[in-house]
Amino acid sequence: MSLPDSPAPADPGAMAATHHAPVHISADLVLTEEPPPGLDGVMHRDPAPWLRLSIGTAAVAAIGSIVGLLGIDRFYGAETEVFIPQAIAQDAVNLAVVAPLMALFAWRAMRGSLASYLVWLGFVVFTVYNYVIYTFSIQFGPLFLLWVAVLGASLFALIGGAMSLDAQAVANTLDFRKERLAAGFLVLVAVLFGFLWLSAIVPALSDGTTPAAVTDFDLPTNPVHVLDLAFFLPAAAIVGGSLWQRRPLGYAAAPAMLVFLALTGLPILTTVFVADARGNEPAWQLLGPIGVITTVSILLTWVLVHRLRQPRRLSP
Repeated sequence: MSLPDSPAPADPGAMAATHHAPVHISADLVLTEEPPPGLDGVMHRDPAPWLRLSIGTAAVAAIGSIVGLLGIDRFYGAETEVFIPQAIAQDAVNLAVVAPLMALFAWRAMRGSLASYLVWLGFVVFTVYNYVIYTFSIQFGPLFLLWVAVLGASLFALIGGAMSLDAQAVANTLDFRKERLAAGFLVLVAVLFGFLWLSAIVPALSDGTTPAAVTDFDLPTNPVHVLDLAFFLPAAAIVGGSLWQRRPLGYAAAPAMLVFLALTGLPILTTVFVADARGNEPAWQLLGPIGVITTVSILLTWVLVHRLRQPRRLSP
């Protein structure tokens, strides 16, 4: 920022006081604007070990997805015909989107990008969610230990990465816009999917039957029902409520929850086309609602994090 035309005060403190925006003074007393917020000042501890761990995890996950796609019959042949397209779609999305972008955002976060760090957390959350399904739902086979390794490493990366972040510092430093739009969306999705899953589960419990979402996969229970009702949907509602009330947890966790939502939609959309290609009955009706949720999640993530390049404007 150039100096004003009027003579500059001799006292550096007086110079800083004449500006409403945050400033810092270099060694030669030249005023410059506050640099974009990075990881300095918003971390309890160094997150680099967890970022590096997630990069290695992404590489291992990508290898597993390649192997799985090259040997579909060998690794997924024991699954039901309804489950196989989902497994293929999950591997394809993991290989093409999740693993490379998780590594990319981790690398950018290591270079000081807070926006990338908050988005990276969403990729790690999705990886944990995804590999719980791999490890508990797919028949035991040659990739089992690899899936367990990815699950364990991503879980530790998530815990370490989340604990490293200072949510209060994020809330104090950053200038989010449209946060209540994102908050309302998260709560709405939590309510809608909670109602959707319970509308299948409760009648089955009353009738003494089993939901089709369980019998179609030939599993004791549907892991998506368990993960969503026990963990994800309550978390989405809590984060959305916190963001609506402008609490630190909402600011720190909302981008990750939105990224998780977007990533969850991609395999569902891909499964429709995989099922059609395999001669199964595709669920075309899912493209509309899931496509909307995925698109809105991506847009809201961008709306939140692209503002992280700018410091909060301080009142005069």
